[in-house]
Amino acid sequence: MSKRRDDLSAFLRSRRERVSPEMAGLPPGTRRRTPGLRREEVAQLAGVGVTWYTWLEQGRPINVSLQVLDSIARTLMLDTAERQQLYLLAGHAVAAPVHDSTRVTPAMQEIIDRLSPLPASFSTSRHDVLAWNPAYAALFPELVGAPEEERNTLWQCFVNAEWRTALVDREQELHGSVAVFRGAYTRHADDPMWRDFVKRLSAASPEFARLWATHDVADPRSREKTFDNDMVGRLRFTSTMFNCTGAPETRMIVYTPVDEATHSAVVWLTAHSERAHGMLGA
Repeated sequence: MSKRRDDLSAFLRSRRERVSPEMAGLPPGTRRRTPGLRREEVAQLAGVGVTWYTWLEQGRPINVSLQVLDSIARTLMLDTAERQQLYLLAGHAVAAPVHDSTRVTPAMQEIIDRLSPLPASFSTSRHDVLAWNPAYAALFPELVGAPEEERNTLWQCFVNAEWRTALVDREQELHGSVAVFRGAYTRHADDPMWRDFVKRLSAASPEFARLWATHDVADPRSREKTFDNDMVGRLRFTSTMFNCTGAPETRMIVYTPVDEATHSAVVWLTAHSERAHGMLGA
């Protein structure tokens, strides 16, 4: 079974187990060995054959139409990101292979430099950080100072617990980050570098392995993030992503302070970080 079909099997099973009979309008029935709907119940509600649906969930190489996938998506109550994930894993609406650009042009660097004191960076869809401005470096010194192969926000969040700027609501934030990463991973499931990254991170972090096994998926979106910094205290930002048309799957991420206290704290961190670097270079 191919890796994509293996992922399709696990994804369908995880979504099926999430839907209770009551949620689907069915009587609870007798005691169930596993949570959620049975395969035959999904097939009945979606209007497909039990054997056919079983083969689909087992990852067998069968043809499936968009109309049937829509019926299954409705039955499993998939949201927009999950529905797209189902299409991709089943072999529909798959874009032409794309590769992350690792080249940040001088013009791109100047854009984020001019945004300081708003922390900003360029990252790939695999969460590799390509470039940053002084405010971002002051906020996340461990990340920008890591070896290039570990300069990845997922890797650092799950493996390096000694961050000066720590996430508040860590479980919720990391769950969301892994779900967004899952959506990008589907487009690269046949890329050995992506598979190796997931394998290494799963081995290094049981926490990542647990979240990865949920098969949850989400679209990238702007959201509020709260951090505790050991020098200036609590910081609150709105994190906004911008896609770069000239660099496929590269995005600019900007942290905008939610309040004046956060803005002043970032200005102070940036100034003191730059002063420290200047003294070291003197």
